[in-house]
This record gives sequence, C-alpha cells and structure tokens, in this order.
Amino acid sequence: MGQKVRPTGFRVGVMETWRSRWYASKKEFGDLLLEDQKIRKFVATKYEFAEIARVEIERTRDQVVVHMHTARPGVIIGRKGQEVDKLKAELEDLTGRRMDVKIVEITNPNRNSRLVAMKIAQQLQKRGSFRRAIKKTLDEVMSAGVEGVKIQMSGRLGGAEMSRQEKASRGSIPLSTLRRHIDYGFAESKTAMGIIGVKVWIDLGDYSNEETADGTNAKAGQASKKPKRAYKR
Repeated sequence: MGQKVRPTGFRVGVMETWRSRWYASKKEFGDLLLEDQKIRKFVATKYEFAEIARVEIERTRDQVVVHMHTARPGVIIGRKGQEVDKLKAELEDLTGRRMDVKIVEITNPNRNSRLVAMKIAQQLQKRGSFRRAIKKTLDEVMSAGVEGVKIQMSGRLGGAEMSRQEKASRGSIPLSTLRRHIDYGFAESKTAMGIIGVKVWIDLGDYSNEETADGTNAKAGQASKKPKRAYKR
C-alpha cells in the first residue's frame, strides 16, 4: 500500500479518519455507499466553481450530515443562507432523507492538494503553458509553509501528438512514513486536445505537530478531527 499512487488509503484508520462515517448492516451497506457517491457527484457538479476540496458524510438513524470543505464558503451559503437551504432541499429530494449541511472553510487553498490540482487544471483549460503552471504552482505551495510538493501531469501536453507524462517536485514527499501527513489531490483538465490528468502530493508535516480546533496539538496516531471553522444552518 505504501507504493500506491494515493497515500490516503495507507493512512485511513491509522492516522486519517474515514470520509464516510456510519455503520450499516450487510443488506443496507451497498445502497448507502451508492447514495454517498450520488451526494458527492451532485455537489461536485452543482458547485464546480466553489472550490470544494472534500465532502465528508456522517449518518445517524434518521439524519445525514454533509460536511463540505471549501475555500469559498460564501458562494455555497448565499445571501442570508438561502443557497445552503436550497442545497439542503435538493439533497433531501435526491435521497429522500433528512439532511443537514455544514460548511467548513479552508483558510489556505495552497495547502490543499485537491484545490491546487484544480487550479492547475483551470490554467491548462485557458491554454496556459503547462511548464509555467508547474513552476508557478511549486513556488506558491512551498511559500505556504509545507515540507514538500510533487506535481504530475499526463496527457497531450502542449498539444503534442502523443500523450506523455511530466513530473516536478520540491522538498520531501515520504509516502511510506505513516506519521507524515501527505495530502493527495487529483483533477482533470478538459482541453481542446483531450483530457489532461493532474495529480498533486503535498507534505504537510507530522500529524503530531498539527493543531486541533481548540489550539492543542493532535497526539501522534490521531488525525485532527475538528474543523477550524464551520458554518451551520
């Protein structure tokens, strides 16, 4: 598992928490899993412009709580919370369950790999140079105070006839060291020449050095579970 592309799977249950947190019987498990996927797909399609990095889902007996981690909370909340109420109603129609939506603000987008990958993908869609995009992004991410960053692109880069792969990295990315918080993100850039895949790895340092919501350090072996800032309707 330490050699796989996505380092999150190697750390889930050890250092990272699950993206979906609920328990179900064997009979219900498959339906609820598909429902989670439907919710994430709906949110990603509807709020593609809102820079949503992650959607976490919690379930109780009669309610589903959706935590949306975004760099632009105002876009989802809307004026006087109208937009988030509308989203809640749409999710209830989609699933037939009672929903609750919580918005978690990401204060520094350059420390989130998914948002960094989406930013690069947008630059490529605007016909920007992929080499310039890589170099600029490496500088921006390293200036955000991370330990290391790696970027990989695959596809018809620069409009070439054959698809190829480009890699660039700064600092350290220890994928097999479990105590290191390696954030992974993926995005697709739909260009005129075809789809270009963008993968980003960011080393955020040791889990034990990260601060929880109450200002104390998270103990080794536990990921920070409380969001720093949340909006609830």
